[in-house]
Amino acid sequence: MTTTPSPATEPAMPEPLSAPSFAVITGDQVQRALEGREKEIVEVVEGTYRLHGAGESVNPPSSFLRFHDRPTSRIIALPASIGGRDRVDGLKWISSFPQNVASGIPRASAVLILNDPDTGYPFACLESSIISATRTAASAASAADRLTRDRPRPLRVGFFGAGLIARYIHSFLVGTGWSFDEIGVHDLSADSAAGFRVYLEQSGSGGRVTVHSSAEDLIRLSDLVVFATVAGQPHVSDLSWFDHNPVVLHVSLRDLDPEILLASTNIVDDIEHCLRAGTSPHLTEQRTGNRDFVHGTLDDVMAGRVTVPPDRPVVFSPFGLGVLDLAVGKYVYDEVAHTGELRVADGFFHELRRYG
Repeated sequence: MTTTPSPATEPAMPEPLSAPSFAVITGDQVQRALEGREKEIVEVVEGTYRLHGAGESVNPPSSFLRFHDRPTSRIIALPASIGGRDRVDGLKWISSFPQNVASGIPRASAVLILNDPDTGYPFACLESSIISATRTAASAASAADRLTRDRPRPLRVGFFGAGLIARYIHSFLVGTGWSFDEIGVHDLSADSAAGFRVYLEQSGSGGRVTVHSSAEDLIRLSDLVVFATVAGQPHVSDLSWFDHNPVVLHVSLRDLDPEILLASTNIVDDIEHCLRAGTSPHLTEQRTGNRDFVHGTLDDVMAGRVTVPPDRPVVFSPFGLGVLDLAVGKYVYDEVAHTGELRVADGFFHELRRYG
């Protein structure tokens, strides 16, 4: 005798799927969606770190496209996927051409593709140099806050490297409630240092601004040190410069000699990602043959699994996870969609019938 399955046991029919529309979001739209929302973006970034730490993301190694005839240039692909409430897949495609600076245009340019997690179809292409700078700055501002909670709040900040990333990090520090008595600047380019000084003085954020001719002076006179350079290998090796136990935001990743990392508390965003591609932590691993010098991730610090002692330097080395770009990019997409200003490319997907 056969029985008919009751409705309660019948498998649910899947929802019908359709290709999404495809939108293009310009840099102007991205900037307007993010402007003045530093606290919100830091919350987005911290939430993404928590999802990543909980295993609710996919963040494979970045792929580097390098050139035989342009050894200083590269283009990097960062694929990623985020779960949680605002799940999304995608790819950041970001180029770094340092010679652009001499022509007066930024070193980095980028686009971000967002993919629908149900169909796989891309649904948006966003200008992403602003998104990339924003997630980098938000990550740095979060680390500055989380890594100083058990020590006096830094009142002297020093920027080693005076480009766009330094400007964004300063903006995010100020936008999340930081104020400084003194702001130091050091850059190999006198024009860059002078330009950054003008920006700082016109920003209205306060603090006496000093351009330092030597890296040593900048570091010794700063409680919070921001490395935002284009250095390809370590160039700071004197451990005595860090005797005052500063917090170091090692955003550019390749500035510090391994000896400095070995004498510091080291926090990264993701251990596997950070210890590769010739970063200072990677060189330290190669020198020591182990990863014992890495104390944990920023997510570990936020969750209380790792504490940061105040009696030694602390170095935050963020490799820059693609999931952060996706999270900030999805935030921008939702904001632009909410305003009704999405620029949809009608008919972008053409072959939508399986058999014509």
